[in-house]
Amino acid sequence: MLTLPLALACRAGEHEGTGRIASPQAYVQECAACHVAYQPQMLPAASWARLMRSLDKHFGTDASLDAADVQQLSRWLQENADRRLTTPAPPEDRITRTTRFERKHRQIEPATWRLPSVRSASNCMACHTGADKGQYSEHALRMPEGLSARQRSAWDD
Repeated sequence: MLTLPLALACRAGEHEGTGRIASPQAYVQECAACHVAYQPQMLPAASWARLMRSLDKHFGTDASLDAADVQQLSRWLQENADRRLTTPAPPEDRITRTTRFERKHRQIEPATWRLPSVRSASNCMACHTGADKGQYSEHALRMPEGLSARQRSAWDD
């Protein structure tokens, strides 16, 4: 039997794809039409609840869904959200503003996010080749086009 700390550590590893959760078809169809279908463990339940309540203003886009899809997806997101007690809701409920994301990407220069091959910090597929499958391993990274020679040399540091 797992102890609570070990169970939480295992769940935290799901960001890396070790505990990939199958996404409902509506989630893939609707959410992945605009961005990676982020794994629900990437945000705490409170963040997902707020996001689902404000789909008409989803980061500047109207991402409204019918009531049945909202109910189904809200339930799935709540059941599979990050449950670690130490995970605060990030500013603006943005995955890119979570403590984990900022820690993992702290050495990325701000200009890198603006490269045409990257476009923004939320474009996980620019570097993480398995992001569409919920896999964010540091061992499966792709160097985005447009990095300077200095940035390329620092890539593996």
